Amino acid sequence: MNLSSSLLSSISSVRTKISTPKMTKTPSENDVGVGGGVGGGGSVIRKNQFRGSLFKYGSKSIQVAFKTGDFRRQVIFIGGLTDGFLATEYLEPLSVALDNEKWSLVQFLLSSSYIGYGTSSLKQDAAELDQLISYLINKEDSEGVVLVGHSTGCQIIVHYMGTNAACSRAVRGVVLQVVLSYLSSHSSRMISEGRGTDLMPREADPGAPITAYRYHSLCAYMGDDDMFSSDLSDDQLRMRLGHMSTTPCQVIFSMADEFVPEYVDKKALVERLCRALGGAEKVEIEWGNHSLSNRVKEVVQAMISFIKTEGPKGWDDPWS
Repeated sequence: MNLSSSLLSSISSVRTKISTPKMTKTPSENDVGVGGGVGGGGSVIRKNQFRGSLFKYGSKSIQVAFKTGDFRRQVIFIGGLTDGFLATEYLEPLSVALDNEKWSLVQFLLSSSYIGYGTSSLKQDAAELDQLISYLINKEDSEGVVLVGHSTGCQIIVHYMGTNAACSRAVRGVVLQVVLSYLSSHSSRMISEGRGTDLMPREADPGAPITAYRYHSLCAYMGDDDMFSSDLSDDQLRMRLGHMSTTPCQVIFSMADEFVPEYVDKKALVERLCRALGGAEKVEIEWGNHSLSNRVKEVVQAMISFIKTEGPKGWDDPWS
C-alpha cells in the first residue's frame, strides 16, 4: 500500500515558528480562541506567540523543549507524524487554561519530529521522552506530569508506559487521541531478508526517508505501532494496552476523524479501547476532525476537567 494514499502523506502539521514576545497590537480574547490570558504575564501573548522558556533536555541537537508557565506540574504534549512545535490549534488555549490551574505546558522535539519519523522508532521516542521527564524532575523540581498524545503520539505514550522506566513513575495521567494503522507487504519482505534498517523505495512515502522497519511498524497488522486498530481482537487490544490500567487515562476520540475509514464503528471502537485500557474515561467529540481544529473549545475543556479531577491531590505521590 502506498503511504501517499494513507496516513503518512495525509497528516499535515502546523509548523508555525514560536515568535519573539514583541507586541504589535493590542491583543484580545480572539487572538487565543478560548479563554483569556493573552498579554500581560500570560503564556500566550497573541495568535501563534507564546511566552516561555526554551531549553535543551538531551545531548542531541534536536532535543529541544519549550515550556510555558513556571509551575512544578507539567503537561507534556506529544504530537504525531511530521509534528513539531505548535502542532495543533488547541495548544494555545490549552496553555492559557493550564496557567489558570497552575500547570505548565511542555512541547518538545524528538529525533522523530518533522520528517525524522521515518528513521526513528518507538523505542527511541520512549528513551527521549524519559530524558525529558528526567530533566523536569531534576532541573524543574517536577511534582508529576500528564502526557497528552495526539495521533501517533499516543503510541509513544503507550510504549513508554510499558517500559517501566524509573521516570515513568512521575506520570500521573494520560490523555490519548487514537489513530489507526495500515498494511504493507513490501516492508515485511525486506525485514524478513534482514534489511529492516534499509530505506524503502521513495514512492513508499514521498514526504520523508523511511526504513523498512519503521514503515512496517506504522502500517502492518500487529506492527509495533498497531495499537488501536479496529481489526484487533479484544485480547490483542488488552495485550497491547492492558498495562495502562494502572494509570488514570482519558481517551478523546474524534467522531469525524478523516483518517478513520467509514466502515469502522467508531462508538464500538472507542468502547473497546477504553475497556482494554482498564476503564479509561471516554470523550467523544462529535463532528471533530483528526486534529480537533474545529472543536478546540471542547477538547480543551475535556482535558482540563480530567487534569483537575485526576490531579496530584487525587493521585499517590510518585516518589513514595
